[in-house]
Amino acid sequence: MGLVFRLAELLLLLVPLAGAIWAASAALRRGKRSPDTEVAAPDVAPRDVDGTHAQAGLWRSITRTVQQHDHTDTRWLGYELDAAKLLDFPLMTDVGNEMVMRFHKAKLRADVLRPERAEDLLDDRESANAYLAAVEDYVTAFNAAESEALRVRRSDFSQDAQQRIARAQSLLRVAGDSTATPPERMQAYELAGRELAGLIVLPEPTRLGLERGIAGELGG
Repeated sequence: MGLVFRLAELLLLLVPLAGAIWAASAALRRGKRSPDTEVAAPDVAPRDVDGTHAQAGLWRSITRTVQQHDHTDTRWLGYELDAAKLLDFPLMTDVGNEMVMRFHKAKLRADVLRPERAEDLLDDRESANAYLAAVEDYVTAFNAAESEALRVRRSDFSQDAQQRIARAQSLLRVAGDSTATPPERMQAYELAGRELAGLIVLPEPTRLGLERGIAGELGG
C-alpha cells in the first residue's frame, strides 16, 4: 500500500515536469520557424505587386496626359481656325504678350516631347516624366492665356481700333461663307486685311484656311 502512494506521488511530480518540457520544446520550435516565415512571406510578393502597380500607374498617367494634350490642342484650334472667334479675343494672337508667348513655348515643347506611341514611354521613365511635365506646363500656360484673353477681350484697343476689328470680323465671316460667291469672299478677305493692318496679325493657319477656301471656290 505504501508503495502505491509513493508511485502516485512520483507521478504527480513527473506530469508537470513533462508538461513544462513539452511547452519549452514547442516554444523553441516556434522560435526557429518564425524568423523564416516573417521574412520570407513579404519578400516575394510585394516587389512584384509594387512593380505591377507602378507600371499600371505610369500607364494611366501617360494616357491621361496624352488626352490632356489632345484636348488643349483642340481648344487652341477653336481659335486658330475660327477668325471671327479669334477677333473676339485678340490677345490670343499677341505673341508679344508674356502669357501668350509662354503658352506657345510650352505647346512647342510638349509637341516635341510627345512620343509616336504612348507605349514607348513605359520603358523610359526619364522621357515619360519630361513629357508629363511638359504637357502640364502647356495646359497651365494655355489656361492662363485664355483666361486673360476672355477677361480683356478688346479693351486694350482704342475705340477706333475696336470698330475696325468689328468690321474686319464681319468681313471675315463673309470670306469664310461658302454660300457667298468667290469674288465676294475674296473682296471681303482683302478688306478685312486692311482693317486689321497695324492692329492684329492673324495666325498663319487662320490665313491659309481662308485663302485655301477662297482659292478652292475660284478654282471650282
